[in-house]
Amino acid sequence: MSATLILIIIASYFGILLLISHFVSKNSSDDSFYTGDRKSPWQVVAFGMIGAVLSGVTFVSIPGMVGTNYFYYLQFVFGNVVGYVFITYVLVPIYYDLKLVSIYTYLESRFGIKSYKTGSLFFLISQSFGAALRLLLAAKILQYAVFDAFHIPFFLTVIIILALIWLYTHKSGIKTIVWTDTLQTFFLLMAVVVTIYVVKNSLGLSLTETFTSVVKHNYFRVFDWDFNSGNNFFKQFISGVLIAIAMIGLDQNMMQKTLTCKNKKEAQQNILTFSLILAVTQFLFLGLGVMLYMYAEKFGIQLDIENGKFINTDTLFPMLSLNHFGTIASISFILGITAASFSSADSALTALTTSFTHDFLHIQHKNSIEKKQLKNRVLLGFSIVIFTIIMLFSHSKGNVISMIFKVAGYTYGPLLGLYLFGIFTKIQIKDAAVPYICILMPIVTYLLNYYFVIWFNFDFGFMNIFVNALLTVICLILFKKSKTISQVQ
Repeated sequence: MSATLILIIIASYFGILLLISHFVSKNSSDDSFYTGDRKSPWQVVAFGMIGAVLSGVTFVSIPGMVGTNYFYYLQFVFGNVVGYVFITYVLVPIYYDLKLVSIYTYLESRFGIKSYKTGSLFFLISQSFGAALRLLLAAKILQYAVFDAFHIPFFLTVIIILALIWLYTHKSGIKTIVWTDTLQTFFLLMAVVVTIYVVKNSLGLSLTETFTSVVKHNYFRVFDWDFNSGNNFFKQFISGVLIAIAMIGLDQNMMQKTLTCKNKKEAQQNILTFSLILAVTQFLFLGLGVMLYMYAEKFGIQLDIENGKFINTDTLFPMLSLNHFGTIASISFILGITAASFSSADSALTALTTSFTHDFLHIQHKNSIEKKQLKNRVLLGFSIVIFTIIMLFSHSKGNVISMIFKVAGYTYGPLLGLYLFGIFTKIQIKDAAVPYICILMPIVTYLLNYYFVIWFNFDFGFMNIFVNALLTVICLILFKKSKTISQVQ
């Protein structure tokens, strides 16, 4: 498929997003960018969140990682489901009862202003890196598929993507994103279904035979009981619970969408529905990964191998889709990766803007003109931050999804510790100590993991978030005050 045709497809897709933005942004208020006027249908929010969570990283990383990590990721997904139940029945009621716009305002009411600012700052750091790494992978694929043919340098490709996102989000923010994410989720899932159908036919299998071939394949290993392994079931499951709570329930990006629902009950229905659909979708991605390796083996396609292991596994899905699966599969892949690129980056930029303007600039106390000016400046500022991070990591290799979860373990760990401590205890802490605790604990966690690997051949894996949060809680207890306060409900 020619680069020109792909460019036309992307341009048409972007035109649809602009059209949606035009209609949705009509009659928007000053707060529409942040709250969506709290009128979003929960079914729309739930479906749209799938695309934002999956992103381009999941789209290509999960199928590729099957070759080196088998189905062990499913252990993590099982933990996610439990984490979403916690979000539904513990966090969502707190956020709605307090009528929060920035979810980190909870920390001010529970601990104090320094805890509040620290929590928000850790989110800003986490989300900036997470959004940049997700967009990096998608930008690389679009560079390979489209922009290289027009001799456009990679840095300009990233600028073009960020500029397009700014065009359809700067007016109404989350109000627009709730609806554009729905379209983007549809195209992302369509790409998976089309690819499975094409590969199935190429392998000469029926649907039943396809399912049987996947579950009987050598890569279909779901549980790892080796306690020293980073893929150990208990490490994966517990970290799945905690990372879901941290990266969804304590993440302004994800919760901002949920808080656009009309009321608490609909927000809870949104989270439960979203979690079930997401789990099924991730299983499909893993199954697709097995099928891709089966295809490559059958047709003698050489894959990158080093020391007996597959490398650069993130390139497997795009390489086969664009070069071997035919025009329809190529078009669906391009639409899917484009949708994944926009759906993860647009909501991240909106959430970063919301958190910074509310938590540090107190935009809620400004007049309409000041609100608009501040919002646009901050949105542009975070676009520059994400661009910078992308360029710093532009030469990285390996599956990006593992990198994201490892980074999340260090940056979201203190947030998780703060919230769990605040919700489940009545202890009042020395607010001034919180910034130091939250900075030091990720460093201590990293050093512990480093020496545990050397001394005991024991890798924390994704469990670094548990260690990080636990150390944070212990330090908070050490810096408690003598008096207690009533638990915030």
